[in-house]
Amino acid sequence: MIRIREIGFKSGAYKSAYAVVVLAMLALGACGREDKGWRHDPTAAKTEQVSPQAGYLKPPRVLSAVRQADGVALSGQAEALASVRLGAPTGEALVGKADAAGAWRLVVPLAAEPRLYGLSMTIEDRTVQAQGYLMVTPKGAAVLLRAGAGAEVMGQTSPSPRILAIDYDRGGGAVVSGVGTPGAGLGVRVDRTTRGEGKVGEDGRFSISLDHPLETGTHAVQVAGEGGEQLVIIDVSPALPPSGGPVRSTLLAAGWRVDWMNPGGGLQSTQLLDGAQ
Repeated sequence: MIRIREIGFKSGAYKSAYAVVVLAMLALGACGREDKGWRHDPTAAKTEQVSPQAGYLKPPRVLSAVRQADGVALSGQAEALASVRLGAPTGEALVGKADAAGAWRLVVPLAAEPRLYGLSMTIEDRTVQAQGYLMVTPKGAAVLLRAGAGAEVMGQTSPSPRILAIDYDRGGGAVVSGVGTPGAGLGVRVDRTTRGEGKVGEDGRFSISLDHPLETGTHAVQVAGEGGEQLVIIDVSPALPPSGGPVRSTLLAAGWRVDWMNPGGGLQSTQLLDGAQ
């Protein structure tokens, strides 16, 4: 049975106490060249705000993840010759440099538990933070965690609909994410009742928000459409906040569940399913 812990996910659930936000900011830190956290230096953000003449810089991106003997090789795109940084909430960091075409590559070592990183780049004293956080599992899967949205598991494809992750909030708000045939229409049922509809994107991914909150208890979640269907059984239960940092990882029979603190100070839970480990 898949057990998923319910945490803050809807916009209303992000209204956490100020003290929680302060603790989150202290845990995550800054992501500048001199800091050890995974978020950018606030002074760098202020510099960009007071410099309207400065050109827009696209945030850096991870484009591929390949498992190899010494870890997971991440490749992506950034500004040409920018310094690229993967910062962990523990203070560890991996730093590299994009080439003249903006391509970069960093190797992340594997660990006994999932590890989260914040991706940023710095060029000409300007630091730009990527959206979401990057999680690397012990088996080498790379997952993009997105606040208030569904997780994206990299490197997965399927001709039939396949659920790879489910994200939850304290109020029962949920997003079902996975892969399927590009352009295929999909519907999501919860306990035999349609709770969401969507379409697989051109990149072969889908992320469908449910239109009704999930209450505590056991539920059958089914995704069906062109190419087939899949059903999983989930058990929604109250979540415990992360301890000793902004992340709590739990290994269940179905895979890893990660409860993590998002930049707004709220808690979000991501359960990896099927082959997304």
